[in-house]
Amino acid sequence: MGEFEVHRVRFFGLVPAGVRCLACQPRGSRLALARTDGAVEVYNFAANYFQEKVIPGHEARTVEALCWAAGDRLFGAGLGGTITEYDLARLCAGRSVDGCGGPIWSMAANGSGTQLAVGCEDGSVKLFQVVPGGIQFERNLDRRKGRILCLSWHPSDTHIAAGSIDILRVFDVSSGQTLQRIMVNYHVQKVKRECVVWSIAFLSSGTIVTSDSFGRVQFWDWERESLLESHAVSTSAVLSLAVSEKEDSIIVGTAAGATYQFQLLPVKMGSLEKRWVRTKPFQHHTHDVRAVAHSSTALISGGRAGRLPEEGSGLCLVPLWLSPAWLPGLDAQLVIRPLMEKMQKKGYDAALRKFTFPHRRLVSCARKARLLLFQFSQHLELWRLGSTEETGKDGEVLPLCRMPEHLVQLKSKGPEHIYCSSVSPCGSWVAYSTASRFHLYRLQYEGDSVSIKKVPNVPKLLLPAYQLQFSSDSGILFVASARGSVHVLQLPELGGCKHLHTFRPPSGCPEAVYLLASSTDGHWLAAVGGDWVIHIYNLKCFKHHCTVPTYSCAVTAFAIHPTTNNLVIAYADQQLFEFSIPEKQYTAWSRTVQNCGLHRVWLERDSPITHIAFNPKNPSHILLHDIYMFCVLDKSLPLPDNNTLLMNQSALKQLPETARQRQLHAFKICKKFQPLLFADLLEENCLVMVERPIMDIKTQLPLPVQQKKFGT
Repeated sequence: MGEFEVHRVRFFGLVPAGVRCLACQPRGSRLALARTDGAVEVYNFAANYFQEKVIPGHEARTVEALCWAAGDRLFGAGLGGTITEYDLARLCAGRSVDGCGGPIWSMAANGSGTQLAVGCEDGSVKLFQVVPGGIQFERNLDRRKGRILCLSWHPSDTHIAAGSIDILRVFDVSSGQTLQRIMVNYHVQKVKRECVVWSIAFLSSGTIVTSDSFGRVQFWDWERESLLESHAVSTSAVLSLAVSEKEDSIIVGTAAGATYQFQLLPVKMGSLEKRWVRTKPFQHHTHDVRAVAHSSTALISGGRAGRLPEEGSGLCLVPLWLSPAWLPGLDAQLVIRPLMEKMQKKGYDAALRKFTFPHRRLVSCARKARLLLFQFSQHLELWRLGSTEETGKDGEVLPLCRMPEHLVQLKSKGPEHIYCSSVSPCGSWVAYSTASRFHLYRLQYEGDSVSIKKVPNVPKLLLPAYQLQFSSDSGILFVASARGSVHVLQLPELGGCKHLHTFRPPSGCPEAVYLLASSTDGHWLAAVGGDWVIHIYNLKCFKHHCTVPTYSCAVTAFAIHPTTNNLVIAYADQQLFEFSIPEKQYTAWSRTVQNCGLHRVWLERDSPITHIAFNPKNPSHILLHDIYMFCVLDKSLPLPDNNTLLMNQSALKQLPETARQRQLHAFKICKKFQPLLFADLLEENCLVMVERPIMDIKTQLPLPVQQKKFGT
């Protein structure tokens, strides 16, 4: 692998926002996720659960509920009282409609996806019709006192069940009247505190399933107003509930961080009578599991680090996750646990997955100036790396003669969160974009002092920008935009900014560009959008050069080699390709990789490659990383077969020299740095690694619900 001097950076203070709600696309392959900061993400099951779309948050926008309707249209609603349709092509919030009922706590689409039902603060359930280009208010159902915290359609679309405090109701959709009103605590004597129905599901059999603040999962016969089954799941609240499409499995999440699965099983072997049985408990979270989803092959849960009011507090329902004292946190992770009975064979699809950090880079590097730019939701931080004059042995920590220095903090004005940012290689330019504004700054360094000046009269672009990339000489800024377009801006040495050209794909593209890569010689630009088609543009004549052959998976990272102008591409299914831009075809090495295949362990990784770099002094080396490993891929060495151990370098060093020679292959993997959010080559044999230690995040979280353990 060779020896590198490594700058190990651990002062990127990123704290992921918690997961607020989840929505599986009916009969589709996508999962929508909303976070407590208002951000919305879309994961693609078919593309290895890759986070293919991100719509940044907004300080004035909360998302309490998400749902898919009319196939691939995504809607969200929250305490602002509006219903918003998200533009998944332009990655932004689209049209919004006022619900006219105060804060919205819940929302669900009917089975055909033609109607939305929303539960409001004023106790009303409102129906909206899904029409081309938006939604239209249809009518109110029978209004009663008490906010509607959850609701669910019957699969026949004829009835709606709604949960509130101490009560659940069943509405007739055609007449709008309340057909049944059930007190959830009628069978409990001397109840002195309110019972909050947090989640509800209406099964095709007519059974209604509820989860509540008493820690129960209950099954109701709504027509007879009777309780069929009651399961005491937890001493804390059961906050979320989701049912499989076949209605034979349920997942619930609790305030203690546990998730449980219920299965509909025969009472005895061969019997037609079935009952719900709690079969599998899982403890993948430490804090509230406020969101769960059930796909055809997996149980999905999302953690949130806020704390709900204690039972018996009376529940004012001004939620703590809106309070300034609320802290986002690590239990912001998305956990996907496959259902083993649905797996045909043990393999990658049967692996437990945990996603904590985004599948995109939030760090950019000014190699020549040795600077790092960190992107947060509403500000940027520019740091200068420390330095040392010492030398040492492999693995030795060297003392610094100059400590890392926080140079600049740029705060974004307004409620919009930052989409993307970048710092130029020379460190003299910083750019970032929000949903409606593009900002460009010029930095000047005099000794230890830094001055920063905003560049005026920046060209008006089609906003937002989704990716920013400076050329290697810092003279050009590439701005990824909507509909597959890329703007080229010239940055004169004396300051200012000039629009040179806008690239557009020849056949058009409805999707936004989310990744850019430019060549070191300033000749080529590669761009890929949400349609996963990679376009190559000639920067000398401003023309479209070619299109990389289409591959049926999302691109997670790519980069152009500085000497060969070969484009190295990493896909979400962990495949690697190398495409010769001058020759407009895959290279011989790439064809060898596809013929021989990559190692099984490499393909079974669950974290996508997020960055690719090269060592100009060693053209055969490709540097790439994901969250859990850093790899130097040496093209001059043979590819490993599945009988070869794909070893970590630290494990390889423990072997005798003869054994190491037998294990010699192209993949040199290091797992010392975790979680690895960014890695790049500053200069020959000098790397920068940006980590975000999990324990550093945990120290910033509120205490979880304490559970008594046996013997204590």
